[in-house]
Formats: sequence, C-alpha cells, structure tokens
Amino acid sequence: MSYDIFKALHVIFVVTWFAGLFYIFRLFVYHREALNAASPKREILIEQYRIMERRLWLAITWPSAVLTVSFGSAMIWLNPALLAMPWMWVKLGFVWLLLMYQGLGQRIYKELQSGTPRWSSLTYRLLNEVPTIILIAVVFLVVLKDNVSWIWGVCGVLGVAVLITLATKLYKRIRER
Repeated sequence: MSYDIFKALHVIFVVTWFAGLFYIFRLFVYHREALNAASPKREILIEQYRIMERRLWLAITWPSAVLTVSFGSAMIWLNPALLAMPWMWVKLGFVWLLLMYQGLGQRIYKELQSGTPRWSSLTYRLLNEVPTIILIAVVFLVVLKDNVSWIWGVCGVLGVAVLITLATKLYKRIRER
C-alpha cells in the first residue's frame, strides 16, 4: 500500500476513535447518574447503558485505537524522516496521552460494568473533555507544524483546558438550579 492510503486510513480511524472516546465518556456520565435513579428506572437504564458501552467500547473505540496506531506506525515506517521533525515527537506524546486516557477509560468501563464506579458524574463529565483538548492540540500541531512557538502552543492548549473546565462547572451549576 502507498503512504497516502495509510494516511487516509489513519485519518479515518482517528475520527472513529475520537467519536468513540467522546461518546463513551458521555455514556459513563449518564450511567453514573442512572445509579441515583429510583427503581425500576435505575435497573432499566443501567442495563441499557451497559449494553451500549460494551458495543461502543469493544466494537468501535478499541478497534479504532488499534487501527489508528497501526496505520500511523506504517506511515512512520514508510517515511522515517518524520521522526526527525520536532512536531512529530510532540504529536506522539499526545498520542501516548490519548492511549493512557484510553487505559483510564478501560478501568472506568470495567468499574461501571461491575457496578462499582469510584467517581462522580462530574468527574466523568470533566474527563469527557480530555480528548477535546488533545484533538485541538494535535490538529493545530499537525497543520501548523513548526510555525508556532511551543510556548504559545502550550499556553493555548492550557487556556482551552481551563475554559472547558470552567464551562463544565458552570453547566453543572445551571443544571442543579
């Protein structure tokens, strides 16, 4: 296969991976909140969320993660000069963070499947924003490459993270009213 085909497949599976990550953590929020519902609504909702989470996590999110990393690795194998570019190492750092986030999602998935979540729905709501921050950072990094100072890039990503956190907390206050 050519480099461009690997690149197209890489982008396709990045999109499906992020779609899975965005939706699974939203399901975690709803699942956690369903634990506070009255019976029989609680049992019905929890069973439905377990099914939805299992299908999304095992049939879309994990396969997409594996294929994204596989096609990205193939691109580097075909063009090892990419590793000489500083922006690529930063991108790989973000990919590593995303894989760690996926691992955290696996732990949360198992906890919710077994009915023993350790965190509140607000914590899951805040965690739901992590891939948004990583996606913004990676897209700007890949598009602009070395055209932006690392200091401004880091400040921008941190600024977006703070804004998302504040917006999430504000949303919680509004919902509680």
